[in-house]
Amino acid sequence: MPRPPRLSPAATSIKGSVYSSVLHRLASFEGEVCPLHVGDTFLEPPEGCRMEDFTVAGHGGMHRYAPPQGLPALVDAVVDRLRARTGVPVERANVFVAGGATSGLASIVGAIVAPGDEVLLLAPHWPLVEGHVKMAGGVPVDVPFFGVAESPETAVAAVSAALTPRTVALYVNTPSNPTGRVIPRAWLEALVALACRHDLWLLFDEVYEDYVYRGEHVPGLSLAPERSFAVHSFSKAYGMAGNRVGYVAGPAAAIAEALKLSTHTVYAAPTASQLAALRVLEGAGDAWVERTREVYRALGEATATRLGEPVPEGSTFLFLDVAAHLQERGLTGFLEDAADRGLLLSPGPSFGPCPTHVRVCYTSAPPEVVLAGVEVLASLLGR
Repeated sequence: MPRPPRLSPAATSIKGSVYSSVLHRLASFEGEVCPLHVGDTFLEPPEGCRMEDFTVAGHGGMHRYAPPQGLPALVDAVVDRLRARTGVPVERANVFVAGGATSGLASIVGAIVAPGDEVLLLAPHWPLVEGHVKMAGGVPVDVPFFGVAESPETAVAAVSAALTPRTVALYVNTPSNPTGRVIPRAWLEALVALACRHDLWLLFDEVYEDYVYRGEHVPGLSLAPERSFAVHSFSKAYGMAGNRVGYVAGPAAAIAEALKLSTHTVYAAPTASQLAALRVLEGAGDAWVERTREVYRALGEATATRLGEPVPEGSTFLFLDVAAHLQERGLTGFLEDAADRGLLLSPGPSFGPCPTHVRVCYTSAPPEVVLAGVEVLASLLGR
């Protein structure tokens, strides 16, 4: 038979299994599984904002396409939210509702990155952004940052060392997935000044903006709106990961190009999900976030204390260096040993140059399950 056409190098260069490579180890495990590898929540969305709360009788057309930019009422609510939080005079042309923050960020990257362009990723970083850059034909460049930078000056030095004539953008995730760190205002202002000097785009991933326990979340859009994009998530903010709806904001001309890409992939975010998103922005989600923040904060503190790690500043993760506990089988062996005891963890290399780290999500299961998994991890670490 003749050889079929070749596969895309961009596709074959992207990792398939990002959050766990040892799921097969659970096939013979008979106890309770502790799935601390996925960034999700055990909580259901706010009451009145769940799929069961929407009917065709009350929302005619909820199973039809929404406009690609988003339901007009939701777009307006997003504009109001961004104006209130950033102080920037955002207009409808500056935003669109995406099929999840993941899809929105991929569309933005596709709109600003040309083949061969380099995008700097403050590392450790959220894994999927690396694939977004590769899908656009660009080159993701890991910039060791969290745990390396100690001041605005060293933050700038870390990024400056990675700059080349091909650099077009800097990706900034705060609060951070996977480290649980919140980047201070002074550091962000220094990084934005650097981006302005070198005429770079800024990609602000702010999906955990509502979950800060120590320090201050600074909206990236407020610092340099003319060159910044902000990515937001109903998944992380309101427990709606399965709904696949988020939103993005940025300069109008670039947002128009990103919306083209979004339209050609998902066309529009799910209409019913947008109805739920509108309801939370109308106020139904406020009290839920306040309660949930306290639940997450307490779980993060309990997890960190048991493992002997610094308590998280934000997001829903801890990132641990387990190098001292690796044997001849390396990190894979450590993850396999954990899985054989029902504990799933994310491998550090998915998040950048972190060959001896694991990520723990302390909100992905009910507290009693999370804490049981933490006990397994503590025993593996001899703590």
